[in-house]
Amino acid sequence: MILILISLLNYSCKDEVLPKPSSYLRLDYPEAKYVGFENECPYAFEMNSDAIIKKEKNCDYTITYPKMKATIYLTYKPVINNIDKLLRDAQKLTYEHVIKADDILEQPYLNPDKKVYGMFYQVEGNAATNAQFYATDSTKHFVTASIYFYAKPNYDSIMPAASYIKNDMQRLMETLKWK
Repeated sequence: MILILISLLNYSCKDEVLPKPSSYLRLDYPEAKYVGFENECPYAFEMNSDAIIKKEKNCDYTITYPKMKATIYLTYKPVINNIDKLLRDAQKLTYEHVIKADDILEQPYLNPDKKVYGMFYQVEGNAATNAQFYATDSTKHFVTASIYFYAKPNYDSIMPAASYIKNDMQRLMETLKWK
């Protein structure tokens, strides 16, 4: 019995404990291919062909990314002598995330040829949304969009997906046209 105990102790001392090499999560997303989206609403745009678009009500849509567990909420409102209120509401929605955000980057967007003017917001940190925008022609049309993930916000974990979808949102905004 003592001989077995001594041999077990001797055997356990021979294995060297080596640290595991550091590794990184590999998140490969397909290269985005964009397709035009036309509808009966007074606007059109290009979107990622891998995303799923669904009409909600009136001219509001959701654009879902099932593999990334994320959705872009796209809302349309007509401008009827209320552009100031629409702009305030869009900016208020963005700055409600300032409590959890580390930084909010504003990127103005101006396209006088298509009469599309707006602001793209990139929200850094553990906020509920990482990107939002509004676009308008300032006389008839107003569109807002924001991305939400189906997970507790952890910026480091969702950053690759957030960056991928942010590029899609910028493409949507840049290709937005009024009918």
